[in-house]
Amino acid sequence: MKNFIGTYECRIDDKGRLKLPSSLVKQMENFGDGSFVVKRAVFQPCLEVYPMQGWEQLMNKLNKLNRFIKKNADFIRMFTAGVKIVEADNAGRLQISKDLTHFANLKKEIVITSAGELFEIWDKEAYERVISTSEDDFAKLAEEVMGEISFDEEKP
Repeated sequence: MKNFIGTYECRIDDKGRLKLPSSLVKQMENFGDGSFVVKRAVFQPCLEVYPMQGWEQLMNKLNKLNRFIKKNADFIRMFTAGVKIVEADNAGRLQISKDLTHFANLKKEIVITSAGELFEIWDKEAYERVISTSEDDFAKLAEEVMGEISFDEEKP
């Protein structure tokens, strides 16, 4: 499984064009055909960018939900609302649609940050607010999320 690495401060122009850092463009080349899916994040006011292969794997899981159960159909509708396919242009830019730009409240200054097999696009101020947690709060979160995982099983 491939993962993105890095956090980058960038700019987005008035037309929604986001100039990608060259090191991120290079990483994107490792994910296949160059097509990516941009969507609204579920828990935060940011955008998630999935390589097409990862998006298809996620949609395969979602498509197993019974759509004759209303909450499943509602979830799929909300989860995929505003989804767009994007590709970096020859200048290394992504075009972010107005509806997605509005959802994430993207202004001029933005942050692109890796999140495993996807990366996120944030308004810089919103990103700084989210990550400005105290060391004690982060330590508690790390313990709650990672404390029960046994890493010995995964060693080669």
